Amino acid sequence: MAERSQTAPEAGNDMGNEDAIGGNVSKYTVLPSGYCGQPKKGHLIFDACFESGNLGRVDQVSEFEYDLFIRPDTCNPRFRVWFNFTVENVKESQRVIFNIVNFSKTKSLYRDGMAPMVKSTSRPKWQRLPPKNVYYYRCPDHRKNYVMSFAFCFDREEDIYQFAYCYPYTYTRFQHYLDSLQKRNMDYFFREQLGQSVQQRQLDLLTITSPDNLREGAEQKVVFITGRVHPGETPSSFVCQGIIDFLISQHPIARVLREHLVFKIAPMLNPDGVYLGNYRCSLMGFDLNRHWLDPSPWAHPTLHGVKQLIIQMYNDPKTSLEFYIDIHAHSTMMNGFMYGNIFEDEERFQRQAIFPKLLCQNAEDFSYSSTSFNRDAVKAGTGRRFLGGLLDHTSYCYTLEVSFYSYIIGGTTAAVPYTEEAYMKLGRNVARTFLDYYRLNPLVERVAIPMPRLRCPTSLSWPGASPWTPLVGLEDLSQGYLPP
Repeated sequence: MAERSQTAPEAGNDMGNEDAIGGNVSKYTVLPSGYCGQPKKGHLIFDACFESGNLGRVDQVSEFEYDLFIRPDTCNPRFRVWFNFTVENVKESQRVIFNIVNFSKTKSLYRDGMAPMVKSTSRPKWQRLPPKNVYYYRCPDHRKNYVMSFAFCFDREEDIYQFAYCYPYTYTRFQHYLDSLQKRNMDYFFREQLGQSVQQRQLDLLTITSPDNLREGAEQKVVFITGRVHPGETPSSFVCQGIIDFLISQHPIARVLREHLVFKIAPMLNPDGVYLGNYRCSLMGFDLNRHWLDPSPWAHPTLHGVKQLIIQMYNDPKTSLEFYIDIHAHSTMMNGFMYGNIFEDEERFQRQAIFPKLLCQNAEDFSYSSTSFNRDAVKAGTGRRFLGGLLDHTSYCYTLEVSFYSYIIGGTTAAVPYTEEAYMKLGRNVARTFLDYYRLNPLVERVAIPMPRLRCPTSLSWPGASPWTPLVGLEDLSQGYLPP
C-alpha cells in the first residue's frame, strides 16, 4: 500500500475525526492534489445518498488508493460497520485499493475469508469479491484500528459499481414484496399496519393462517416472528422472506401448518434505521433490542406496538403464544444458530432445546453446537430475554442468528459462503421444522396431492415423514416461491 503523508487524517476509535462525518457523501469527485479543471475518466465519483447507503468520507492516499470512512449510525457514533456506496467515472483497467478504516468492531469475519459484495449496472446480481483480494489487519496509520482493504480492477467505463458489506435488503424492496403478495388475494394471508416509525414508515404485521383459525372464539396457537430490529443485519430479511414464501405456498407441509398454527410476522422492526443505512440503531440512535422492558411510544414506537400486541395476546385466554423468534445476523460466527434462555425448571430448559435440535436435522447450515442458552445482564433488554420472563412455561423465546458470511457443513472444514437464496432456504427450513415439533407429519399425507415438480427422497431425515415430504431444503415450493 502507498505511504501516507504525515497530514493524512486518522480514524478515531469512538469519536476522533468521526465528528468530521456529517452525512453520506453525495456525488463526491476525488481530484488529484493541485488539479484544476473538469474531472477526467478515472477521477472517481463516490455516492451513498440513496436508500440504505453508507459512506461518510473519502480521503485519497494516492492515485491508486483511497481511505473510506463509514458514516456512524444516526445519533450514535459507537456503531460503524455497515457500508453501501457506488463508484462511477472509472477508467477501463483502472486498479484501486479501498481501505475501510474506521470499523467500530475489531472482531470480524473478514479474518475468516469474508469479502465485500459488488455489482455493477451491467451485472446487477450481487457477488462476493475474491477473498484473496481482501485483507484485514491492524493499521499503524489509523491508531492501530482494524482496517479492511480490498483491491479491485474496474473493467467497464460506462458502468456504475456498487459495494456493500452484505446483500442489501431495503425498506422499499420489502414494501414491493408485500404489495406483490397482497395482490394475490390469498385468503390465508393478511397484512395490516401495526403502527408507524418515528419517520412515519409502516410497521407491517403479517398473519398467515387458515381463515377458520381467525373466526370469533377460535383457539389459536401463535408463532410470533420478528426481524431487522438491527437494520444492518440484512440476512434477517432474506431468512424472513424464506419463512413467508414457504408458509404461503401450496406445499402440503405449508397447508398443514396453516391449519394448525397462526403465524404472526413483523419482518422489519426498524424501518427508519434500514432506510438510513444504519448498522444497529434507529433514527434517534437507540439500539431497539435493548428497550423491550419499557419501550417509549414516541421514541421506540415500533417496539411499543409489537410489545402491546404480544401482551394483548398473552392476556387472551383463547390464545396460546407458543413461540417468539427474533431473527438477526452475526458478524463474527459461522452458520445459523440460536440463543435461548436459562430457566430454573430443568424440564422447561430441556424442552426449549427441542426446536433447535430439530432445526439442526433439517438445515445443513444450522449448528446446534453453536446454539447457547444464557441470561447475561447485557442481554436483559432483548426481546428474547424480556418475553422469556413474561410468558409462561409453554412459550419458547429464541434469537435466531445467521452468519453474515458462511456456513460449514458437518464433517467438513470448508466454508460455504451464503447467498440470498441460501438465507431464504434457512427460512424455509425454519418454517418446515414446526411440522416436526408439533408432530404433524402424518397429516401431510391427507392434504398431499400429486405435484409433478416435487421430488421424493429415497431416505428421510426425520421421523414420521410422508411420501410427499420433499428433500431437506425444500428446493421446490410449487406455487409458493417468489424469486427476489
